[in-house]
Amino acid sequence: MEFSDGKTIFIQIRDRLVDQILTGKLLPGDKIPSVRELAVDLEVNRNTVMRSYALMENEGIVDNKRGIGFFVSDHARERLIQDEKKLFLQKELPKLVHQAKVLKMVPADFKMLLDQLNENQNENK
Repeated sequence: MEFSDGKTIFIQIRDRLVDQILTGKLLPGDKIPSVRELAVDLEVNRNTVMRSYALMENEGIVDNKRGIGFFVSDHARERLIQDEKKLFLQKELPKLVHQAKVLKMVPADFKMLLDQLNENQNENK
């Protein structure tokens, strides 16, 4: 995993696991890698991984079954989708709308672009 300078490593680890949950690579009830295993794989300190897992546990994304490991919680994906939608609507969409206004785009332009994106995604499946 390539770490970027803009975010702390434990947040990047959390984001990576969140992405795997959102894309369905990790499903409810799936065991996530042990702290030790992930630390070795990513070549980071175990405390860094533990900090990521503790954050995700506090967020209700994973459950800690003592002595067994961490598991994706039952409603993690739904919760994450809602959180990501909220974040998108608050942070990303206003930027997009502003840029569209600067470029003198109209709603029909967006519809056409979205249709093209959907078509391309369907072709790639």
